[in-house]
Amino acid sequence: VQLQASGGGLVQAGGSLRLSCVASGRTLSAWTMAWFRQAPEKEREFVAAVRNGGNTDYSDSVKGRFTISRDYAKNTVYLQMNSLKPEDTAVYYCAAKASPALAHRSDIYAYWGQGTQVTVSS
Repeated sequence: VQLQASGGGLVQAGGSLRLSCVASGRTLSAWTMAWFRQAPEKEREFVAAVRNGGNTDYSDSVKGRFTISRDYAKNTVYLQMNSLKPEDTAVYYCAAKASPALAHRSDIYAYWGQGTQVTVSS
């Protein structure tokens, strides 16, 4: 399984970005997909996850601003990020795991994309 993340960039505070993560190698429709992020000198942290069937989970810091979704036909997961803040600046990673639980722990996810940089200026 390979995950390819894209869509990062530089945006002003209050702006929006949409990240995409395309999976290849197998169909991940039954898997749980997630986004994590890592800011400089900080640990990687959970952002959002979506399981087969559409149930979602978000960290408190992004709830109400970010939306995770998936396109089964395209084997792709998205992260729509609105009302961005400077503290959202980080490298964003997509991840996948075969079990259905909406987990926050990064060590549970078996597959990772290469990361895409999101920078929010004030």
